[in-house]
Amino acid sequence: MANLRDILNAQKNRQELIKAKLNRRDLFKMGLLTSAGYLVRKNGLSAWAFDGGCNPGICRLGCSPPIQPFLDPLPIIPVLPQRPLTDPGLQFGAPPQKCPNNATNPATGLPFEGRGQFNGVLRSGTDCFQFFDQYPPQQFFVERARQNTNFRITSDATIPPQTIWGWNLGGSDPSDVAQFPNPTIVVRYQTPWVVRRFNELSPATDGFGVNELSSHLHNFHSAPESDGGPCRWFFKGQYFDYYWTAQQAGFASDFPPNGDIRESLSSLWYHDHRIDHTAENTYKGLEGFLNIFNQFDTGDEGTGFHLPSFPQFDINVILNDKLIDPGTGKVCFDTFGFDGLVGDVQLANGKVQPFLNVNQRRYRFRVLDGGPSRFYQLFLTNPANLNQQIPFWVIANDGNLLTHPVQVTSFRIGVAERYDIIIDFKQIAQTFGATTLNLENRLQQTNGRAPTNNILPAGQGTTCVQFRLGAVVADGSVDPATNPTFYQLPPTPTPRITRFFKFERDNGQWAINGQFADCGVIRFTVEQNTGEDWHIINSSGGWQHPIHIHLEEFQIRNRNGAAPPAVEVSRKDVIRLQFNEDDLVTMRFRDFVGDYPTHCHNTIHEDHAMLLLWQVQPNVIDNNQNP
Repeated sequence: MANLRDILNAQKNRQELIKAKLNRRDLFKMGLLTSAGYLVRKNGLSAWAFDGGCNPGICRLGCSPPIQPFLDPLPIIPVLPQRPLTDPGLQFGAPPQKCPNNATNPATGLPFEGRGQFNGVLRSGTDCFQFFDQYPPQQFFVERARQNTNFRITSDATIPPQTIWGWNLGGSDPSDVAQFPNPTIVVRYQTPWVVRRFNELSPATDGFGVNELSSHLHNFHSAPESDGGPCRWFFKGQYFDYYWTAQQAGFASDFPPNGDIRESLSSLWYHDHRIDHTAENTYKGLEGFLNIFNQFDTGDEGTGFHLPSFPQFDINVILNDKLIDPGTGKVCFDTFGFDGLVGDVQLANGKVQPFLNVNQRRYRFRVLDGGPSRFYQLFLTNPANLNQQIPFWVIANDGNLLTHPVQVTSFRIGVAERYDIIIDFKQIAQTFGATTLNLENRLQQTNGRAPTNNILPAGQGTTCVQFRLGAVVADGSVDPATNPTFYQLPPTPTPRITRFFKFERDNGQWAINGQFADCGVIRFTVEQNTGEDWHIINSSGGWQHPIHIHLEEFQIRNRNGAAPPAVEVSRKDVIRLQFNEDDLVTMRFRDFVGDYPTHCHNTIHEDHAMLLLWQVQPNVIDNNQNP
């Protein structure tokens, strides 16, 4: 049993390792990691792993202090303002340009822009924007990565202000502090846009996080130079321009320039993706939404598909769970807990178990599992009658509208997945007599490896958001019970090759086909304008993995030989790879060339080191089935 002195010494030594930016390979070489993937009990490094109590300095499930729920309203995330090119926020006198602004900034000794750097090294003449001339940007946004030392996760006075990292609203004034969740970016198809991001973060002082950033727009059809991949990170004092064509996938391949409407997305998110440190940096707050509209999913319930109007009745909700140091009351992170991290404090939009006052009408909620490791099975629970099974509607999966709404009483969501749901509070009030509803997670999960698959009884799970029903108001949105049609699925291509990917535990780390993440290795090449079948296989025993593939979405052909459930009959970018599964997905590769990652989105597993790089190139045949 470790004593308090050992625990504090362990914490200090761990923070020194983080400060030195040592990665898992360095720790193995130094003899500080065991073959099982745990820090050795040397100089007290693993002291808290052997202590049975909840002493100050402990960062472990079950040790967070209690926090009163339902004290705070659910924050409505602010929208990032557009900025004209003449705005002084676009500094250095350099508007966004096709090729990176890699001139040296005399104030930092670094290139002004981080684009063109790979794994921290400048590769001159690289990463010019693809299709920039064909689709010049029409919208401009600015964000600055900053810290906020006075962020409140709750108004419970027993919990002090926290330090978070996040992107701000783009202003250069110091009062424009980091937001969490980060500001929502709102754009439209066929209107190309640029986001200029400035890294203004100082090194972490609280034991986790690395102030080298790569901002990934999760699931958008992007070229590598704007994808925000894990090896394209930039330093403090630099900026990075991210450009998107705003065209549906296939715009330069099989379909006219305006793209195939069936490839339209709706609910996306952006997050830090720095190799080896994604979990820390996202846990610290570098996560936000992007909503993209078009002529059918318009944001106005009076037009198009008549979905609830944004933002009043169309609300983004990001779910995260945290651990809190019982001594300081501060959010903590065990950087060397390689299995994954599940917390005992539930947040929605950055607040502990908030409430939302709603009218009796239909609302659209875009629900995101922001990680780092927890899966959710979400139900609507009437706390006044726990025997009721209350239905609602799933209309989109991973940002893709389904062909028709699917009625459910719950859905399971893994890290990085998004489910758009419609809740008809008027119908629920009339049918069930409810005045309060809890969005309740009833999926038991006791560690970062995987959920147990045990569904808890109603009222015994964790409420993520409490809805408080108010007056009946006018509702011009479509009733999902009328079975409206959204987008048909595009056809799947004939696969040129079938590849196999085993996600497994190897020597205490997480591997794909027996190999670890490496920015210096491209594992295979996909021929542009072809389709492929990929088998996504869980060989890791008692773990589950939410697997994300960059660039292109896929359709699930089968799960262990069986058809996917109705809510997964869509285009997706994350598949929840469950116990002992072999899942078959099909995709095609279009428009852009270059390198992309595939990885586990349990970000702890990703950082240790369940990630590989692959590339798309024209006229290149690669028949490696087990890359």
